[in-house]
Amino acid sequence: MPMVIPEVSDYTGPHNSRKLSLDPLAERYKLIGTHFWPKFHLHHYVTGARVWIPDADQVWRCAELAKDYKDNVVAVIYEDAQGIQQTEDLKVKSDEDLPPLRNPDILIGENDLTSLSYLHEPAVLYNLQVRFCNHNAIYTYCGIVLVAINPYDELPIYGQDTITAYRGHNMGDLDPHIFAVAEEAFTQMEREDKDQSIIVSGESGAGKTVSAKYAMRYFASVGGSADSETHVEKKILASNPIMEAIGNAKTTRNDNSSRFGKYIELDFTRNYSIMGANMRTYLLEKSRVVFQAPDERNYHIFYQLCAVASEEKLKHLRLGVPERFHYLNQGLHAVPQVTPRKKRKGHQDNFHYLNQGFSPHIDGVDDGANFHETCQAFNLLGINDNSQDQIYRVLAGILHLGNVIIDESGTDSSAINKNDESMQIASDLFGVDVDDLRKWLCHRKIVSGREVFTKPLTTSEATFSRDALAKHIYAKVFDWIVSQINKCFAAKTQPFRFIGVLDIYGFETFEINSFEQFCINYANEKLQQQFNQHVFKLEQEEYVKEQIEWEFINFYDNQPCIDLIESKLGILVLLDEECRMPKGSDQSWVEKLYDKCKKWDHFSKPRLSNTSFIIAHFADKVGYECAGFLEKNRDTVSEDCVNILKSSQYPLVRSLFTEKAKGAQTKVKVMPAGPAKSKDMKKSVGSQFRESLSLLMATLNSTTPHYVRCIKPNDDKMSFTFDPTRAIQQLRACGVLETVRISAAGYPSRWTYNEFLCRYRVLCNSRDIQRNDVRVTCQKIISNMISDEDKFKFGRTKIFFRAGQVAYMEKLRADRLCACGVMIQKNVRMFIHRKRYRTVRNAAMTIQRYTRGLMSRRRVHHMRQTAAAIKIQACMRGWLKRVRYQRLKYTIIRLQSCARGNWARQRFEHMRRVRACIVIQKHVRKYLAVKHFRLAVKGFITLQGMVRCFLARRRLKKLKIEAKSIEHQKKLNKGLENKIISLQQKLTEMKHENNNIKAYKEEITALKSQVVDMKALESQLKGTTNRVTELEALVTKLTVEVEHERGEKMDILTQKEQAEKENRELLERLNAENAKLTEELKEAQKEESLRQGEELLRRKFEAEKQQIIMESSEEKAAYQRLLGEYNRLEQKNDILEEQLAKVKGGTHKRSASNVSNSGASDTPTELVRDDIMDLSSMIGDDDIGYGSVRSRMSENSDSSRNLENIEWESPQKIPNADIKIHVPERVEDITLVLQLQNKVRELEKERRTMAKRVDQLETSSSPLDDSQHAQELIRLQELEMENAKIKDDLNRLRKSIAESEPHNNQVQEFMKQFEALQDELERRREECIQLRTVLANRSSDIRSLTENSYGKDVDIVNEDGELAVAYQTQKQVNRQLEEELKTEKMRHKETESEYKSELDRLRRDNERQQKLLSQNLSKGGGSHPEALLQSEIMRLTSENLNLQGQVDSLTEQLKKYKRTLKAYARKLKEASGTDPTDLLDVANNETDVMPVIRKKERDYMGMFEYDRSDEMQIIRVLIYELKPRVAVTFLPGLPAYILFMCIRHTDHINDDEKVRSLLNNIVNGVKRVIKKRHEDLDSTVLWLSNTLRLLHNLKQYSGDKAFQAENTVKQNEQSLKNFDLSEYRQVLSDIAVWIYNGVIKLMEEKVQPLIVPSILEHEAIAGLSGNKPGGMRGRAGSVARELESPVEPQKALDLLLKEMTQFYRTLAMFGTDPELITQVFRQIFYFICAGSLNNLLLRKDMCHWSKGMQIRYNLSHLEQWTRDMRLHESGVTETLAPIIQAAQLLQARKTDDDVHSICDMCDKLSVSQIIKILNLYTPADDFEERVPISFIHKIQTKLQERAEGEQAQATLLMNTKFAFPVRFPFNPSSIHLEDIELPDSLSLSMLKKV
Repeated sequence: MPMVIPEVSDYTGPHNSRKLSLDPLAERYKLIGTHFWPKFHLHHYVTGARVWIPDADQVWRCAELAKDYKDNVVAVIYEDAQGIQQTEDLKVKSDEDLPPLRNPDILIGENDLTSLSYLHEPAVLYNLQVRFCNHNAIYTYCGIVLVAINPYDELPIYGQDTITAYRGHNMGDLDPHIFAVAEEAFTQMEREDKDQSIIVSGESGAGKTVSAKYAMRYFASVGGSADSETHVEKKILASNPIMEAIGNAKTTRNDNSSRFGKYIELDFTRNYSIMGANMRTYLLEKSRVVFQAPDERNYHIFYQLCAVASEEKLKHLRLGVPERFHYLNQGLHAVPQVTPRKKRKGHQDNFHYLNQGFSPHIDGVDDGANFHETCQAFNLLGINDNSQDQIYRVLAGILHLGNVIIDESGTDSSAINKNDESMQIASDLFGVDVDDLRKWLCHRKIVSGREVFTKPLTTSEATFSRDALAKHIYAKVFDWIVSQINKCFAAKTQPFRFIGVLDIYGFETFEINSFEQFCINYANEKLQQQFNQHVFKLEQEEYVKEQIEWEFINFYDNQPCIDLIESKLGILVLLDEECRMPKGSDQSWVEKLYDKCKKWDHFSKPRLSNTSFIIAHFADKVGYECAGFLEKNRDTVSEDCVNILKSSQYPLVRSLFTEKAKGAQTKVKVMPAGPAKSKDMKKSVGSQFRESLSLLMATLNSTTPHYVRCIKPNDDKMSFTFDPTRAIQQLRACGVLETVRISAAGYPSRWTYNEFLCRYRVLCNSRDIQRNDVRVTCQKIISNMISDEDKFKFGRTKIFFRAGQVAYMEKLRADRLCACGVMIQKNVRMFIHRKRYRTVRNAAMTIQRYTRGLMSRRRVHHMRQTAAAIKIQACMRGWLKRVRYQRLKYTIIRLQSCARGNWARQRFEHMRRVRACIVIQKHVRKYLAVKHFRLAVKGFITLQGMVRCFLARRRLKKLKIEAKSIEHQKKLNKGLENKIISLQQKLTEMKHENNNIKAYKEEITALKSQVVDMKALESQLKGTTNRVTELEALVTKLTVEVEHERGEKMDILTQKEQAEKENRELLERLNAENAKLTEELKEAQKEESLRQGEELLRRKFEAEKQQIIMESSEEKAAYQRLLGEYNRLEQKNDILEEQLAKVKGGTHKRSASNVSNSGASDTPTELVRDDIMDLSSMIGDDDIGYGSVRSRMSENSDSSRNLENIEWESPQKIPNADIKIHVPERVEDITLVLQLQNKVRELEKERRTMAKRVDQLETSSSPLDDSQHAQELIRLQELEMENAKIKDDLNRLRKSIAESEPHNNQVQEFMKQFEALQDELERRREECIQLRTVLANRSSDIRSLTENSYGKDVDIVNEDGELAVAYQTQKQVNRQLEEELKTEKMRHKETESEYKSELDRLRRDNERQQKLLSQNLSKGGGSHPEALLQSEIMRLTSENLNLQGQVDSLTEQLKKYKRTLKAYARKLKEASGTDPTDLLDVANNETDVMPVIRKKERDYMGMFEYDRSDEMQIIRVLIYELKPRVAVTFLPGLPAYILFMCIRHTDHINDDEKVRSLLNNIVNGVKRVIKKRHEDLDSTVLWLSNTLRLLHNLKQYSGDKAFQAENTVKQNEQSLKNFDLSEYRQVLSDIAVWIYNGVIKLMEEKVQPLIVPSILEHEAIAGLSGNKPGGMRGRAGSVARELESPVEPQKALDLLLKEMTQFYRTLAMFGTDPELITQVFRQIFYFICAGSLNNLLLRKDMCHWSKGMQIRYNLSHLEQWTRDMRLHESGVTETLAPIIQAAQLLQARKTDDDVHSICDMCDKLSVSQIIKILNLYTPADDFEERVPISFIHKIQTKLQERAEGEQAQATLLMNTKFAFPVRFPFNPSSIHLEDIELPDSLSLSMLKKV
């Protein structure tokens, strides 16, 4: 129930009396918040306090207390309308009736009304007025409600830039806007996966339709469908002109008023793009078709048709101007002179349905243009021209039907003239027979039994029948168009989610209210109830979420009013019942209402009327006239007329009446032909509306609602004019004040702990601050300020305050700051004045000293002269004075005598008159006092009577309520039953969800089992046959055969024998490892069988006991031996630790985790092996760094420098890395050819033999016997010898490294540490070998010993449970062996792949040799010297092959040593904590990494020759597979150089097809790579740089003189000779622009989340906080959510600079042109400026002086960054000028003297941006002054002087999509093409340098 506000007593005084209204609906909101004020607030009512007092004109007027409040008297001072100061004393009945306090100036103009400290009606009204009139802000939040005030003007705040600005922001982050509400709904749909709805309401003319239109535009923009063919969002927007044409009309309040309600559901896919829509309409105002009130119009579509009636395609409609039709001209102010129809042809007043409003035109509206827009919308929605023509026919037929004149043909009959032109036209347009239509308009059919009678209608009945038919036809057309629109919107599939936009009428109250207003107000009652419940629910959820104690908040419940309308004996039921009565009438219905509804408090009967009734709605009391209720509820139409239309010749007309329109919400009843048919079969309009409203409410309740309340500021449609009286009426009606009241009843002011401490830190002492606990600090601050604990609550993350507490704290803060300021000012002024005083005093003393001397001298001289003059004057003056005195004395005595006589006579006369006046006044005052007393007594008596009546009535109501308490309890029980049912439904749903979750868990379990099976299958696949031995044997055989070919060289034979020995040892070692792996595999399989048979062991324990005991005995013996060895190893470990400590200087300590144990004996070996495998991928990456010249033999040549045992016979014959055999065209050494063929066959035979041997070894599963074991021991010794040799080589390598750096202490220290680690590794390896050997030898002895000791009864072995322990230990060992086996298999597979690649290479070389030899054999002839030369060439070729094989083997050994060294270095780092890898890198860089510049023995042409078949391989290596991390080690632009050198070769050989294919593949490859890696910045920058380098190369070597200015002579000679590639240059330029845009997009995406936190929110200046009381009330969204910024503001600036630095390094690292880098950062800085400025223009809380200082400081970091990167001279920082000027504008002084300077300073800001910032400027403290409105007007006037072109381009928001023109300046290369070499990491062996 509504709250009862105590009244303010009358006050009688010298001025006009003032009292508050007693209207309960007004009182509900007038003093919102004051009811909750205790006496704690009384100390606010002191002299100077500002309050609100009621006012008749302004509703509320601001006043100031003249003195302190006491004795229930409030003395106020205020200014009246004329500006004259008035004083008045207000008497209040109690403290609760005190006038509401005014908020501090710092809170005025807030974005959210609930952020005000004092929440009441005057504060809400004044805040809206200030924002609307002063700031031109039409949107304001009120909790979850967006209040939208119609500006009656076009505002530039709905563009695409604004949509982009609001996208992704939470509601409340930016200024209030309809886009913010739409974004909130769209975001909640995405995140919460729930349907949403936006409810837009307000009275006519408030802007509901426009708000709904912009909301749908936002959804269409952010949720645009990906299907470019459908464009659903465009169709949705295109439906607006159609619906406005057929559903909107001009009223007295609005030129474009929606005369129907609509609910549009926008359907979305799972990707949240629009896929369709659906529209539902409610309660079309059909009566407007046939009648319009004065100064109103019919629906727009009729006037649009008349406006284009002269067009050729519409001439058949025979229309004219709207004045011709009666249905269109009924709204004129004055009824025109009636003239004969023939003389008025073509005029509006000829048409009855158009001439009743007498207002056919709207100022500024072109009906003709709107008609064409409607036609375009029809076309876009798929309604063809034929359907449109039929629609226009029907609409024109309605107009002509209204012009049909019905004459009287008798007393009870009527007729239509056969010559009636309008009748004929209407029949033709409808496509029906004119005679039938004429007949049934004037007659009706009555069926009585089997007879049918035709009854004529009277003129009034026929007219009513004609108008009913017109309304029925129009409603059908309206429904048909809506159904067609829905068909066009319909989605092909089931929508995933939807957002509904409800555009519905607000409360309506007119002088005469009928059925339409009743339905509208009924709908608003339902919506208001849903709104109240939702707001109350959110408020409670906030308190529960924050875990604070709260009390139940009472809110107004309008359920009684709804029950009055829709209950069993409610108004709608009685109306339907009366409609079913044969003789039911409006009067009888209203009498039933008086009788049945008098029990309802919300129903009343007017005193002076018997035909109306009053309903107390939520908004106001509305009186309804019963006239027309029944007829409008029935909505009857002649069935005979409908049957005529069903027989129309036009399909559309027939379909309107033969088919039921789908989705039509407005339906009518067809008047039956006779009483025999049941009338109950048709639903009334009221019943249909109630059902559709129930369906709507069910839909809204299933969604998350968002509310938009539209307010009409004035009735005159004046732009930015605010009428407080009209506004407050709408605020009370639309629920805004209800939201405020609920908020004020709880804790409306809310602060987070950090914000509160930052704001009110000044109110506490330093000792009260606990920096590690902000909450405790806040509690101490509040306890010192507020003593009543009910005034605040501490939540989980926020502090909650009662209304008014924040204003009180702001006052304390202001007082404290004022005191601090006074203290500072006092001391500063004291210092200044003291210093000034001392300076002035010293100067004054000096001046005085000299002045006093001069004055003293002058004074002495003057005294001497004075003494002489005095004596002369004394005598003379004495004589003169005596003479003058005597004369004066005589004159004065005579004058005194005359004057004293005259004065005595006058005094006597005055005394007589005074006494007479006193007598008169006495009698007059007595009369006035008596009269005043009588009037006062009479007034008091009257007042007492009224008060007593009022109390009696209130007592009577309470008694009635008590009498009905049983019914109330029943209602409560009914509500509880509903709640119980809903809880049961929720419980059922939760059970269903639990079942689904269980099903999901079962599926997860099944998937896990499948994963385990897949892993097992993978382990089986890894156990495939190892082909390593085969390939190694093949390589060994080939090497041996080649070395046998040149047996005469002893040194080569020695190397060959050594290689054979090594290979044999390697083979034996691999055989041993293979056998070992086979045994390990068997053991792993045994362990697997044991694992699977754990269940069978329980059943077969007796059968398998013997085997388990034997295994356990072996493990036990091994365990005992390992324990014995443990002590010895521990002692050795201590010794080694001491030695290692000595080497390291005593800094290393051995940990327990490093001690060897039985389960990890192979750990060092496995770690080294893993490290080697990890480093295997590094092969080929040694060639890193920049360099224009590379050598493919750099690695081999460097690695072979320390190999002294190799004798190079002819080193000069190996100049480069390309190992190619150059054979002359004629070769005749047949012997050599045959030998090579034989050796190839032998190699193949041996390869097959070795393969068979490997297969046999792999398939053999029998265990090794003792002899084999001995052989394995011998092989193990050989392997140890090989290992010792490798160690010697490694020591030599280490010594060579140490000798290369003799003075480097770090290298020497590293070598010492390495030696110690190597010794320890050797010791551990020996220990592992010994342990394994002893374990293997003793296993059989233990088994026999167990049998001998225990015999068959071996159960006693497991007496102490050792068997289970041994079994678990065995399982762990087996698992470890299995893991080692897997690792070994992976390593063997990698080795196998390497050997296969080597074998393929050797096979290709062999085939090439055979091909060359076969060619030479086919040729004959030649001289003997040539044969000798050829023989020598073949010999040298064979030597080169042998030497190359040796070099390769040595290189592999060297790489192996390197990897081992790196592994040891890693172990050393883990042991000692030092990082020796830097030393390794230095050594590697000095030996391997640095490119080797070879001496060219011949001149190269700077080209790469390649075969056409290898073209895709080149593209794949250089483009597809090139990684940025690899490319960064090359010369910048190296891929572009290589590709260009290939292009040069195609130009050199003049191959047109080859160059075209190469260029096309390059272009397609770059496009493909960028499309695939468009999200990788490194890849895009890499190919941006290479594309531009290729473009520059094509220009530099094109032969154009414009590009050859900086070329050398050699470069000019290398220009293209045969091809003009200018067209491909354009293609590459376009690709570069495309890649450039992609780079900019990637950078903008990374920078965007950092812009606002780093530029606007980052506060680096200590003590200059930007917080202001705008955060007192947190934004209350539709669903409470806490979405924090992804970046902390204090870290955002550093992150932004870090990102910018990373961008710059990436661009520079890949060799991007400096000019392009400048363009990139110019674009990025513009994006930063646009994003920050747009956000600033939409955030009121950012516009104050301190924030301007912070912004300017943050921007200075960006400017400094550009200076550090040397970009400041290129104009990059100029793009930041707008945001810099905005920050300066916030800091600038704003007085009238600064107008010119501000205008000159802000030359980069548009006029709208400057005015917007000034309007948003809000002081953060009371010490700052607000910007005066006069100052803003002066600035605006001054800015109008700017150029018109500048004004034309001025917009409010900067275009974030703007891009500067891209230029790629020509940048020639100084690198010579002939010096470029291919690095080894690029597998481009198919390229041959020419």
